[in-house]
Amino acid sequence: MRARHRLSKFCLRRDLRYPGPLAAWTVPHLRWLEGLRFADAPSQAVHADYLAAVQALLQRRTVLDRALAHEAAEGPFAAAIARLRAFRGIDTLSAAGLVAEIGDFARFQKATQVGDYLGLVPSEHSSDTKRRQGSITKAGPAGARRLLVEAAWHYRHRPHIGALLERRQRGVDPRVCQVAWRAQRRLYQRWTRLGAERGKPGGKVAVACARELGCFLWEAAMID
Repeated sequence: MRARHRLSKFCLRRDLRYPGPLAAWTVPHLRWLEGLRFADAPSQAVHADYLAAVQALLQRRTVLDRALAHEAAEGPFAAAIARLRAFRGIDTLSAAGLVAEIGDFARFQKATQVGDYLGLVPSEHSSDTKRRQGSITKAGPAGARRLLVEAAWHYRHRPHIGALLERRQRGVDPRVCQVAWRAQRRLYQRWTRLGAERGKPGGKVAVACARELGCFLWEAAMID
């Protein structure tokens, strides 16, 4: 992102704006950047350096994505990753990250302990008969918590199984797919009730849905 910002701001300072209909950083956009020429040598050198940095990082990401996809399909955690990929908003990278940080879901005795472990439960400051709850505890691995919250944002849309999700669910235990479908319906209802009806901020709704999504993931992982 930093490399992209350097290059894009460099162009904006010279009033160069991508004229194409597609979004930035697509293949046409990169070709447009490659075709830019500048009258002065320093600008040309800086542009070439910034563009090379973006292209190098894209190449690194492509190589790592391929290695991760191979490991996710053939490695020791392939079965667990395949089950998590059956859920909306969770693809190979997110599934691998969750499995790496959470480990074996069987170590949790019940579903709600996943949210406890990831720090997605409200903190509590109680005394005598007074019970006060604050922000989430943020205990446990921050990476897995972030991945789960990012996945929860996908459930604000109506339940739907698109082409990509259908492809990820091929060959997965039908019972896991049923759990994933129940998760879509339940979490969409939560988004509607908390967000639209009660007016809660999107960030708080996402955390609440992430906590419940962790329960659904536990249920899917525990299917024998």
